[in-house]
Amino acid sequence: MLVAVAAFVLAADILTKAVVVAHLRPDQPVHLLGNVFEFWLTRNPGAAFNVGTGETAVFTIIAFGVIVYIARTARKLYSAGWAIALGLLLGGAMGNLGDRIFRAPGLFRGDVVDWIGVVPRYYPIFNLADSAIVCGGILTVILALRGHHLDGTRTVEGARGAEGARGAEGARGDESAGPAEQ
Repeated sequence: MLVAVAAFVLAADILTKAVVVAHLRPDQPVHLLGNVFEFWLTRNPGAAFNVGTGETAVFTIIAFGVIVYIARTARKLYSAGWAIALGLLLGGAMGNLGDRIFRAPGLFRGDVVDWIGVVPRYYPIFNLADSAIVCGGILTVILALRGHHLDGTRTVEGARGAEGARGAEGARGDESAGPAEQ
C-alpha cells in the first residue's frame, strides 16, 4: 500500500508539473471558481513561503533523508494508516526531490515547480507533492495521538486519552492506599 500511494503521488506530481510547465506562463495565472483558486507557474528554490531560498542543497539532503528513513521503516510496517501516511510523505518528498535534481538552475540545486494558489494569498503557492506532504504529516499526527503504531498495534492509553490512563492509575493506587486515604 505504501508503494502504491507513493507511486500515485509521484506520478500525479510529475504529470501535473509537466502540463503546467508546458501550458502556463509565470505572468498569466489562470483563475478558477471566480477568484478562489489560481493556477500560477512559479519556481521556488526554497521551502514554503520561500524560506531558505539559498539553501536548496539542504532541502535536497533532507528529502534524501526522509526517503531513506521511510524505506527503512517500511520493513516494520503492518498498519494501513501508517502505510498511507508514509506513502504520502514518500511520494511528496520524491516529487520535490525530482525537481531539485533535474530542473534549472542545475543538478541538486533545481527550483521546485509550484502552481496552485489560494486567493486571498494567505498560503504559499504549492504543488501536489507539497499537498501530499502536508496530508501525510497531518495523518501521522492523528495516528500517533490515537495510539496507532507502525507494527499495527495500538496503545490503549492513546485510544482512551490521558484522562482514561490517569483513571486506571488511580484505580491501581487505591488498592495499596490505607483506610484513611480510601
